[in-house]
Formats: sequence, structure tokens, C-alpha cells
Amino acid sequence: MLRLILVGLALACSAAPAVGGSLTPAEDSAGGPMRFEWRHEGPDCGSLCRTWISAVGYITSDTARDFDAFAQDPKVRGAVIVFDSDGGSVLGAIALGRSVRKLDMVTSVGRTTVLRNDPARRATLSPDARCESMCAFLLLAGKERYVPPQAQVLVHQIWLGKKRKQALESNYSADELNVVQRDIGRLAQYTVEMGGGIDLLETALRVPPWEPLYRLSREELGRMRLNTVETLFAYDVPEAARPASPSALATVGQPGTPRH
Repeated sequence: MLRLILVGLALACSAAPAVGGSLTPAEDSAGGPMRFEWRHEGPDCGSLCRTWISAVGYITSDTARDFDAFAQDPKVRGAVIVFDSDGGSVLGAIALGRSVRKLDMVTSVGRTTVLRNDPARRATLSPDARCESMCAFLLLAGKERYVPPQAQVLVHQIWLGKKRKQALESNYSADELNVVQRDIGRLAQYTVEMGGGIDLLETALRVPPWEPLYRLSREELGRMRLNTVETLFAYDVPEAARPASPSALATVGQPGTPRH
């Protein structure tokens, strides 16, 4: 019974913000609340420079509202959004995921580095990034989803706020158990709604907070529908297969097929 209670406590409505994460070589950090910014690649990519939205930081109850304000820009629809996050609020992630899906966006994992001493604030995009905890469920929100082989998608149970660091020593009330049961159902519904594999939720529930996060394999990423395309940008494919127009942002299905 104790084990079932502990597993049930896994997905409370919000988790304590996981302040940590790695600083990029420039100024971005995954250690603060998630922020959204347009990024333009440079300086040596010429006509093949890529554009994306960086989503860096942990998810709060206000993150979806912040994104909706950012998404007033009509160019957001159909754009690539790249996550570098250590997770956060379950309900915040569900709300954000639904907003992303409404805009037919492409989701990915990556680390954005703003170039130093560049007046145009251009950036580079590296696959060396982590998408932890509820960030994995955010990936499901993309109409298409791409996880680079070098990126890490890690899952674990998300505990009740302040009790996360002393999960085994804490006591839990009936009200807390009720919140958990409700939100497990909400997250399961969201996962199915987004077309994800329900085994993503089952896998997360098997990893308590006192154990290391579990990194999903390439096979699991595909089976759970977290990785659905072979490349993120059309110009990530060999030159011979590139489309004639530089306006194509992302591929769908086979490499070299433009999304737009």
C-alpha cells in the first residue's frame, strides 16, 4: 500500500522549481522561469540561416499565459520551438502544450547560445541539451517532434512541491492524495489527446525522486511518439536533397520534404 501511495504522489499539480540546469556559453540559463524568444542563426550560415523560438527554463503556473502573450506574433504559427527545460508545473505544462498544439508548431530539444559581441544577437543551436520531467510531455504538443540523437529526454516522478527533497520522510494528507489522483488523470488524458504513447506516463511513474532521472532511449522516443520526423529543419539534410526555397522551416516525414 505504501508503494502505491508513493507512486500516486508522483504527479502533483505542481512541482518545486528545479533550480539548476546548465548555463549556455552565452547568457541563457535553464535555471529560471521559462521564457520565449525568437532566435536567428548566424553568422556563417549565409542563405541557410535558421530561425526558431527558444523556450528556456522551468514551467510555472504562469508559463502558458506568458506564451499566449508571446504568440500574439502571427509568425509563431507553424514555427519551430526548441525546449531546454528541467520541467516544472504539471498543470502549467498541460496548458502550455495545448497552446502550442493550437498553433501547429514543431517541437524539439536544443541549447540556444547567443553569440557574444554580436549587435544582431544572433545565435547557434546545439543538440547538447536536456528536456526533463514535464518537458517530455511538452514535446508531445508539437504537430511534428524531433529529438536530436545527442539530446537527453529524461523522466521521473514529480513530487508535491516542498516535499520533493524529503519524499520518504514526509507525511501526505488525504487532500494531497486527491489532488494527485485528479492530476494523474488529467495528464493521462493530455497524453492521449496529443497522440503520445501512454507508456510515457507509465515509465515516468516508475522513477521516484530519490533515484536518478531515466533517460529515454531512441527506441522509446519513437514508440512514445516523442520523435516523429527525421530532421528538424529542411536544411539539416544533405545539400542535394534540399528544397529550392529557403523558406521551408521543418521537414515532415522524409528528409528534404518541406513543411510549408
